[in-house]
Amino acid sequence: MRKEFIGLVICIWLTGCAAMGSKEVKPGKQRPQSFSKKITMTVDCNYLLYLPVDYGKDAKKKWPMIMFLHGAGERGNNLNLVTKHGPPKMIARGKNFEFIIVSPQCPDNIWWPEQADVLINLLDDVEARYKVDTDRVYLTGLSMGGFGTWMLASRFPQRFAAIAPICGGGERYAANHLKNVGVWAFHGEKDKVVSVEKSKEMVEAINACGGNAKLTIYPDAEHDSWTQTYNKPELYEWFLSHRISDRKK
Repeated sequence: MRKEFIGLVICIWLTGCAAMGSKEVKPGKQRPQSFSKKITMTVDCNYLLYLPVDYGKDAKKKWPMIMFLHGAGERGNNLNLVTKHGPPKMIARGKNFEFIIVSPQCPDNIWWPEQADVLINLLDDVEARYKVDTDRVYLTGLSMGGFGTWMLASRFPQRFAAIAPICGGGERYAANHLKNVGVWAFHGEKDKVVSVEKSKEMVEAINACGGNAKLTIYPDAEHDSWTQTYNKPELYEWFLSHRISDRKK
């Protein structure tokens, strides 16, 4: 009897809430309405994780981290594909980095700009489980991953100290979100897959908002402007020169 009473009270209360949140709309008229719904979702992805050689030797030391977003050709469920380019390729060939490096894999037929919830929750998980210096978290990606880099940083600028999008593009209306983020974009002048204008437009828009973005254009490069970029020691030095806590308020 008590359970039935409680159920009746809940039912009446919910009905009351629905009634208060909506007003009758008569045909030919319009009236203000409101909508609210709680959604629970599950996100998941496979990724490669690299820990520096000296990780864990000093229990108190926290490490800078790079999230790397691959291109469209590396999508799927085979993580070996992610080692085709960028830092994962360099690590597979024996390169040591002084960063924790997280390299997620995008599923087939999906684009990084559709995966913002997955990527930011992956970042949360890695930061919670490993010794990440959250003041020095960086984001980079190539081609589709370049688009993903612009997108994710635009949505969550407070999470990244600096970004390096390569042969990608973003939305100019989001430039104001990036004015306090370190931005170094790269593109090939002869790129026939993604026009160099995509990078120029974003850098110009950010600087017009008061940012300090810079762009390196390789005059003889086509779409592959990432190989020489990731081989630049200056890129990693530039990353480390940026901290979230150093931003102007």
